[in-house]
Amino acid sequence: MRYPAFAGLVSLICLPVPAAIAQEGDVAAGETVFKKCAVCHIADSDKNKVGPSLNHLFGRTAGTHPDFAYSPAMKAAGAAGLVWDEATLRDYLHDPKLKVKGTKMAFVGLKDDGEITNLIAYLKQFSK
Repeated sequence: MRYPAFAGLVSLICLPVPAAIAQEGDVAAGETVFKKCAVCHIADSDKNKVGPSLNHLFGRTAGTHPDFAYSPAMKAAGAAGLVWDEATLRDYLHDPKLKVKGTKMAFVGLKDDGEITNLIAYLKQFSK
């Protein structure tokens, strides 16, 4: 190749695109992951179960969904500025009790980043 530096630059520019696509997640796979959550949560309607509805979750201040009895820890987290977005939800899903010490959510978390990415993709469709 006559312009190896140019080829290197082109390859660097093109690398982030597949990474960005991978971060979007797979909605269908996320629906499968959500089955772990569905015992306590619902996403496709605004009804609370054992846990609060996850409908329109993104952009919501933690501990504020109407008619749900949140733990004092979750209410305090919201009062301190915790708002659900991809980053905060990813942290919470990894280890709920670490992200919000004192939460009453019994789920131990998801350890697989791919599952979390897919679950976030699934939940995002209910926040539009």
